[in-house]
Amino acid sequence: MPSKYRIRNFEENGYYHIFNRGVEKRKIFLDDQDYKMFSYYLFVYLKPLDEILLAYPRLPIRLQAKNLSDEIDLISYCLMPNHFHLLLKQRTKNGFSKFIKQITNAYTEYFNKKYERTGSLMQGTFKSVRVNTDQQLIHLSRYIHLNPIVGNIVDELTAYPWSSYKDIISSKPKSLCKIEITLNLSGSAGNYEKFVKDQIDYAKELKKLEGLTVDD
Repeated sequence: MPSKYRIRNFEENGYYHIFNRGVEKRKIFLDDQDYKMFSYYLFVYLKPLDEILLAYPRLPIRLQAKNLSDEIDLISYCLMPNHFHLLLKQRTKNGFSKFIKQITNAYTEYFNKKYERTGSLMQGTFKSVRVNTDQQLIHLSRYIHLNPIVGNIVDELTAYPWSSYKDIISSKPKSLCKIEITLNLSGSAGNYEKFVKDQIDYAKELKKLEGLTVDD
C-alpha cells in the first residue's frame, strides 16, 4: 500500500514539506561538525552561485555544477538529532528529485567516512507533504521551528542554532532561506516571533495532524 507521505509528481512552483529520519531511528547528527556539514550542502546547492563563490572561491567545479538555486527555494528548515525538516518551493519539474538525491548522497558519504560505517543513513525515500494554502505554509513553518522545544532539546528557541528561526525573527539579510516569504505571510519579524512563541503547546497538537510528523 503506498504511503500517504509519498508524492510521485511534484508540481512546478509548488511548496512542500520534505522530511526524513535516520535508518532505525538512529541519530544522523552526532556533533556540531555534522550539523555544519549538512548546512554547508544546503548553502552550496541552494544559494546563488555568486554568493557561494564569495564564501568559497575554491569550490570544486563538480559542486558548482550541482547548484540548484534556479530550481529550489528553501523557505525554512530545522535539523534535529535523528531527522530533518525542510520547507521548500520547487520552481522546476525535477528540482526536488535532484536536490534530495544530491544532499542525501553527499551527507551520507561524509557521515559514513567520518564514522567508519557503510550503507544507507536515511530511512528509505524522503517523505513529503504538499502545502496547499498560505495558512498551512505558515503553520508548517511554526511546527518546524518548534521541534527543538517539543523534543526537549532547548527551552528557548533562539538557543538552537540548527534552524532558520533566528534568521527569520532577526530578518537576517543573508539567510540560507527565502525568509521574505515567511515575513510577508506573518506581516513582520515581530509578528512571526509572537506567532511561534505564543503557541508552543500547539506544536504538540500539530504532531497529531496528518502530514506533519516524521513519527508515523
